[in-house]
Amino acid sequence: MTSSFTSRWYLVLLASAFLVIITLGVRQSFGLFLLPVSETMGTGREVFSLAMAMQNLVWGLVSPLAGAMADKFGAAKVAATGAIFYAIGLFSMGAYISPEGLFFGQIMVGVGLGSAGMSIALGAVARATSAEKRSLALGLVVSIGSFGQFAVLPVTQFFINGFGWQMALILLSGVAASMLAACLVLHFKEDRPGATTADLARLSAKDALTTALGSRDYILLTTGFFVCGIQIVFIGTHLPTYLRDAGLSAEVASWSLAVVGLFNIIGSFAAGWLGSFMSKKKLLAWFYLGRSIFMILFIALPPTPLTAISFGCIMGLLWLGTVPLTSGLIVVFFGPAFLSMLYGIAFLSHQVGSFIGAWLGGRIYDMLGSYDVMWWIVIASGVFAFVINYMIDEPKTEASPAPAE
Repeated sequence: MTSSFTSRWYLVLLASAFLVIITLGVRQSFGLFLLPVSETMGTGREVFSLAMAMQNLVWGLVSPLAGAMADKFGAAKVAATGAIFYAIGLFSMGAYISPEGLFFGQIMVGVGLGSAGMSIALGAVARATSAEKRSLALGLVVSIGSFGQFAVLPVTQFFINGFGWQMALILLSGVAASMLAACLVLHFKEDRPGATTADLARLSAKDALTTALGSRDYILLTTGFFVCGIQIVFIGTHLPTYLRDAGLSAEVASWSLAVVGLFNIIGSFAAGWLGSFMSKKKLLAWFYLGRSIFMILFIALPPTPLTAISFGCIMGLLWLGTVPLTSGLIVVFFGPAFLSMLYGIAFLSHQVGSFIGAWLGGRIYDMLGSYDVMWWIVIASGVFAFVINYMIDEPKTEASPAPAE
């Protein structure tokens, strides 16, 4: 396996990172469509927010199932299917202007995200890298993948300005289809299921699932990840509109999210690197608390282009660094063999939080005409996640699961 690790891992990493670039980059741009889509359909913001919430929930529900399939059959086949669903969803939203078309498209996107997104990419990389490289490699997947948020958001705004929001979605469907190229690389380069690690031979998927769901530390970790979903999806969905309501331009609003992706490159890499020699649970705890602290400062200051872009930069440093740390802790607890499935289950919790963050933000705005109450809910949740993660009992060495009985 040593020769396999050294000859394959960087190709698997690049192909996996490309999946994250497209899936997260396109998805993160949906906040730019909230106003034009809602105005075209003549609905309040809750309809679009609920469709986004459904997408996040479907994403979460599909992730553990797709992860289990990827652990058994390989990431390439599952990711290729997800890429097709993703492209169909984007095309449907642009072609059929109705709440039904919006909901159908977002559900298809959710299936695509669960089948071709982060959990599939992380599992492929974890199986292809040695233990000493694993934390850094997981951070690199998220870090390189974060470039998508930086690159795709301005491109999406250009599409909207130049061709209208409908054609922008249809063009993005072509971008999603390009993920099939990365799936070909994974097909030829990833480790084949059933022969990657000793852990896989000793522990069945059912045993791994039973062990994880009976673990207090895994439950705490998953609960904290629920908060991550609330925080980042509320910001990703509603920050552009919050800034537009404050009188800032569409360009400033889109760049505030774009720089999140740019600085997340640094934050995710740093989280993966620091997690290789520091306590992952403590880093996670401070990530959540740091988000809440800077949200307080942001809403307390007058909204200006400087504060909007600065907030995006700081949130970027704290954005998806939770992913290599969370997935890294799962590997420490249970080994890498079933990471796609076990991370997928934790991610389901994340996506339940995402559902709340996307939908409740729109609901509260439509009820109160302001996002103020929602900001404070999100801030309080970060403090809760800080406490939850500090309660985790973190092993000092990576786990080697016991043989199945």
